[in-house]
Amino acid sequence: MKYLLGYDIGSSSIKAALLSVDTGQCVASVTSPSTEMEITAQVAGWAEQRPERWWQEVVNATQLLKQKYAFDPALVAGIGITYQMHGLVLLDKAGQVLRPAIIWCDSRAVEFGNQAFAALGETYCLDNYLNSPGNFTASKLKWVKENEPELYARIHKIQLPGDYIAYQLTGRMQTTVSGLSEGVFWNFREQGIAYDLLAYYGISRELLPEVVDTFSEQGQLTAEAAQELGLHAGTPISYRAGDQPNNAFSLNVLQPGEVAATAGTSGVVYGITDAPASDPQSRVNAFVHVNSTIEQPRNGVLMCVNGTGILNSWLRKVVGELPYETMNQLAAQAPVGADGLLFLPFGNGAERILENSPTEAELHGLSFNIHSRNHVLRAAQEGIVYALHYGLDIMRSMGVPMQTVRAGNANMFLSPVFREAFVNTANVTLELYNTDAAQGAARGAGIGAGVYASAAEAFGSLERILTLEPTPALQEQYQAAYARWQQALTNQILPSTTTPSNVAQHAF
Repeated sequence: MKYLLGYDIGSSSIKAALLSVDTGQCVASVTSPSTEMEITAQVAGWAEQRPERWWQEVVNATQLLKQKYAFDPALVAGIGITYQMHGLVLLDKAGQVLRPAIIWCDSRAVEFGNQAFAALGETYCLDNYLNSPGNFTASKLKWVKENEPELYARIHKIQLPGDYIAYQLTGRMQTTVSGLSEGVFWNFREQGIAYDLLAYYGISRELLPEVVDTFSEQGQLTAEAAQELGLHAGTPISYRAGDQPNNAFSLNVLQPGEVAATAGTSGVVYGITDAPASDPQSRVNAFVHVNSTIEQPRNGVLMCVNGTGILNSWLRKVVGELPYETMNQLAAQAPVGADGLLFLPFGNGAERILENSPTEAELHGLSFNIHSRNHVLRAAQEGIVYALHYGLDIMRSMGVPMQTVRAGNANMFLSPVFREAFVNTANVTLELYNTDAAQGAARGAGIGAGVYASAAEAFGSLERILTLEPTPALQEQYQAAYARWQQALTNQILPSTTTPSNVAQHAF
């Protein structure tokens, strides 16, 4: 029996999954550490993690996987990696990390991206990059150049988080076209490096690593890494992709019109198109999808809400470390609309759907005589859904079809309240599948290593476990609640329209 191994490099934890090639089923999966990894913020709006910690948890997760399921490492046919997008890891010539990684929810580079958007021209950026340079990896690198020039001078190559883990496995500094696009280092019109943006920022092309195909043998496990992990030297690393392109891939979302969603620390809806698509205000973004080729381009239109599972996690600490299942049960005891209580879930860095406006989480309409813990828990889950729906409307305005959404049976989608609110607010059919990001990375490794001849073969065993349709009565209730939520959002962005006498609020 052969196996495929997938690693999911998240900002909360590292997950490892082992798939049987014969059955296509996951035989074991583990997560490390048992508590969420720390995100440090020396300044409000910053977010950093140490890449060395990710690697240590990859080692720990691999050891846990071996303890959970006895397998012969020599039978692992390929290793795949998926990772938190948009992060910046800096390596010197010796391959040493120069500073903590500036991760996806760090807001420090917003102004640099805004300046580039204006200087290069909004139309030019949207036509060529499909995005504003915004707060993406290229702009984060510009921040380092301007604020840490001595350290910048020591950079040999930059890496995305998954590139860094692949480097630890193979000793090779590489990235992919999809990875370059997520950092806004890619020109869609020219189908090449975004040289104009690099020139504007004064960044040398030499800092970008070698480019390899998403599905390919990108290197082999070194003897040193194999010894540390307890795996077999020479095992091919044959797939890597950012978390959202990979989440779509893990759900077999590969063709135009197909849509995937995830609701972990951040919440994302990701739809596939075969033509360039951009939002004039760059509130949603487009990246090269994992299966894109010059002959058959596939782009992923990505809408992100930073404040998703992280809000639920914060509330869990506030209400006494209750199990998430218990929190879901309590939320279900409050009515739709939470008796007028509204949560704006924007407390985790600049939100792209709000044009990178600096926003805070806010609880609106709180009455001490009406609202309980149950109302707060429900208002939080509904608020996340409403924020996602706000972004979905932007995607629809770009021509991205939105009829059926696929998601893994994980994170916020485990909550019946969240699922019900999602389908009835957005007026979509929701399909849940028995997969996750690490399993998707493992299947990708199977394609890259030639174990599977096609995606159809790789996903032959993918199981749909639930289909949920909207219902008219609930749609009416949720959409009325959404209208109230949208008004509260307008009041937050435009304070002059806020009427303090009838809107009670607290900013966290």
